[in-house]
Amino acid sequence: MDLNVLKKKLRKDNPRWVILLIDMIIVFGCYVTFNFILNSFLGEFDIGLMFKQSILVLSVYLISFLFMKTYREIVRHTGLSEAIRIFKTVWLACMILFLITLLVRSTAVKDSIWGEYLRLSYAVVFSHGFFTMVMLVAARVVYRQIYELLFFTKRKSRHVLIFGASRPGLVAYAMLQDDIRSKNKVIAFVEDKPNRVGKNSRGIRILHITDIDENFVRKNDIDEVIIAVENDDPERLSRVTDHFHNLNIELKIMQPGRSLLSGGGKRQIRQLRIEDLLGRKPIKLDNPVVEKELKGRTVLITGAAGSIGSELARQIAILPYGRIILLDQAESALYDVQQTIHTFNPDEAYFIVGDVRDKTFMRRIFETHRPDVVFHAAAYKHVPLMEANPYEAIWTNVYGSRIMADLSMEYNVYKFVMISTDKAVNPTNVMGASKRAAEIYVNSCNEQSETNFIITRFGNVLGSNGSVIPLFEKQIAKGGPLTLTHAEITRFFMTIPEACQLVLEAGTMGKGGEIFVFDMGKSVKIIDLAKRMIKLKGYRYPQDIDIKIVGLRPGEKIYEELLANNENTLKTHHPKIMIAKVCTEDLLTKRRQIDVLCGLVEHSEVSAEHADLEVVRQLKAIVPEFISQNSVFDQLDK
Repeated sequence: MDLNVLKKKLRKDNPRWVILLIDMIIVFGCYVTFNFILNSFLGEFDIGLMFKQSILVLSVYLISFLFMKTYREIVRHTGLSEAIRIFKTVWLACMILFLITLLVRSTAVKDSIWGEYLRLSYAVVFSHGFFTMVMLVAARVVYRQIYELLFFTKRKSRHVLIFGASRPGLVAYAMLQDDIRSKNKVIAFVEDKPNRVGKNSRGIRILHITDIDENFVRKNDIDEVIIAVENDDPERLSRVTDHFHNLNIELKIMQPGRSLLSGGGKRQIRQLRIEDLLGRKPIKLDNPVVEKELKGRTVLITGAAGSIGSELARQIAILPYGRIILLDQAESALYDVQQTIHTFNPDEAYFIVGDVRDKTFMRRIFETHRPDVVFHAAAYKHVPLMEANPYEAIWTNVYGSRIMADLSMEYNVYKFVMISTDKAVNPTNVMGASKRAAEIYVNSCNEQSETNFIITRFGNVLGSNGSVIPLFEKQIAKGGPLTLTHAEITRFFMTIPEACQLVLEAGTMGKGGEIFVFDMGKSVKIIDLAKRMIKLKGYRYPQDIDIKIVGLRPGEKIYEELLANNENTLKTHHPKIMIAKVCTEDLLTKRRQIDVLCGLVEHSEVSAEHADLEVVRQLKAIVPEFISQNSVFDQLDK
């Protein structure tokens, strides 16, 4: 037969009965062979009796195979789990045969002709079982080896190091061995703990991380390193990744098992991502009170097509809410969210294209749906753009927030949660100042009605539309250089799911009037983040891709803060969430000032020529700590 034809036949999923037939042939062959060898030593061999007894043996093994469903397995994927299943199957068959023989020998049947056929030797039952188990496993291993020789001999095997010689490392090793589509050869386990170094695991040596240098990599032709550790200490991870990055080795990671328990995912080996190197442990929440808080309630999310709004929608969509209304003015982005949320509870999810600055339209939404909880995430957030368009920034961030807060009071909303930013703290730009003014207005509303007004404040989120990460990825794709505004610039970072978990938690614990700030760990130097991203993409800095310092943008800070100069924090039951102690004096005065500012943008009461200057002047009166930096509005601070 032509080799290509044979390959095509082998590639097809053979009917399961073929596997069952092969297994039965192995059982019969082992029984005949074992009996022949045993009876040759004893000098007694009744071939007729042996074949009659083999009918019983085959029948019992057939029942056992059918019950344990060993024939349904893909034989070429045979591994430890398949071997254990075969052991259980053979053991079951042996126990059935043992019980049959025991019953026959203890009853009158033993003297009949059927008793002779059904009465087996205990030694034959268990010895044959052991012999059969070995042959069944061996047959599958041989089949797998033949399959690999036919289809994968021409592929160059990838030489792999596994960092971590404990249980996760062994799991990663087993996954590589099971992946027959990719030829992987594990050269060594690597550890940074001396007590494990020098030993062997699965017949493979365990080396210290310092043993892996350029000579070792070159000599062993190492292609990649898989990080497989249960302790996801970020400082340790940073040290390990830096070491291997300096050797220009591709890095992958296997997700720790405990994170899978909370996330419901599957073990997988994937590319290392920048969020794995945040510099702190990932924030994980599983508070049943959040589910109870939203159960049966109508939830409105503004800015639902944005990074935070869409993730909030996804996290709330799996909870037992009564109705969810997702509102955004970006039609295409909202459509993308719709395709995801519709899979959960399509009958109670409403997607509305609209603008929070349109008071008449928003009133109709509140009148129709009567929301119980409002998450207000709609905002402009790009600092340089808003510095050039302050009128729009105030119109959306202040005026739009004022409309949402007023309508929430009017329609007796249970809770109003505003998503703010660390740029509202000691702002140096229009965007941050506009968010601080919105905080002040929302805070002032808490004493005006029964609605509980809550503010959450956090820093940059990795992968969001305004994050530096997508920009760096685009620049790397183009071959660089990466542009950085200042060599010393730092930012706080968290992932989008982390931020939204904390928003939900804070919204649940809030009683009204609080500004919740999140513990985001240590701030990260953006230049270090840029270097890591270059290495993660497999390039060298600065040989392959360089970093260019272009100067601070209008309104940009070198570092961000989560608390203003006159603010302290109070602890909550959650170590990652604190309450900022803000000054609540003159809130009514500032509220009236905000009303004046909103009147300017609503009715355009100043000429276009002086509009920007006038609204920023009013904004500075509301937020006196707003000191412009590197901006045309510096003149207003003199």
